[in-house]
Amino acid sequence: MEENQNANEQRQAQQVSIVETEENTMNSSETTTPLPTEYDQASVSPTALTNIEIKTDIMEVHKHPHHITHKKKWEEYALEFLMLFLAVFLGFLAENLREHRVEKEKAKQYLSSFYEDLKNDTSRINTLVEYDQQKISALRTMYNCYDTVSANLQSTNCMGELIKYSRSNRGFVLTERTLQQLANAGGYRLLNKEDADSITAYENAYKAYLDFQRTVFQSSQDNVRNTLNQFADFRIIAPLQLTTANFAGDTVDAKLKGPLMFTKDRQLLNQWFNELGMYLRTANGQLNIMLQIKEKATGLLRFYNAKYHFEE
Repeated sequence: MEENQNANEQRQAQQVSIVETEENTMNSSETTTPLPTEYDQASVSPTALTNIEIKTDIMEVHKHPHHITHKKKWEEYALEFLMLFLAVFLGFLAENLREHRVEKEKAKQYLSSFYEDLKNDTSRINTLVEYDQQKISALRTMYNCYDTVSANLQSTNCMGELIKYSRSNRGFVLTERTLQQLANAGGYRLLNKEDADSITAYENAYKAYLDFQRTVFQSSQDNVRNTLNQFADFRIIAPLQLTTANFAGDTVDAKLKGPLMFTKDRQLLNQWFNELGMYLRTANGQLNIMLQIKEKATGLLRFYNAKYHFEE
């Protein structure tokens, strides 16, 4: 009986032990097992390590050129610099060509405008040359008139025509529209040397004319006027001075309404004719300068039209 009882107790103890072992196993399986942080070289074979190193070397050798860790060679830097330089140079060249084309077109516009100014100048010069020729023709009668008046101080009718052409003058004014634009806007730098020199020569010819007008011609005209005022009768000369302004101050009616001389001073009369002779020479000088300017203007018209075809 005791043996059976001991056997039963041993059997129960074994069952309890088995249950506790299963519970411990279940509890240990629910806990999280930490992952290894690195390979255990002891558990890895040398052959596996060698294969890993070979694969790593192969991956490093075949990195893409645009990879973040890729190291460029000097040839690549040189190629990139060359491409950048060519891009900048070609852009600069294109811009330079565009500016050159714009400046060339602007220069042609200046020349076209100057061409129109030349046509206006030549038209005005033709009118002034015709007037100066009439003046010179009238003044050349002074010699016969002097003989007539010297013989009889009352016979002064011939002096009316001389007074008409010696008391005023028609001056030439250059069309400076384009010249002022060229000077103020620095347009001369856009023109080629031949065109710029031709314009400068024409402008210098006009300046020479102005200098002659303001000095020699004006002085000669003032002398003739001042001396005439010293011996002319006011009542006779006044109508000639009042009937003016049709042709820049020229008297329209050259007929005198009586003897001109207020005094019988032959010395003043002689002085006036002497100064009139000097005035005739200056009028001839003015005509020659005007013809020179006309020649330059017409020559430039032919030159520019042949070169740029402005009339087409």
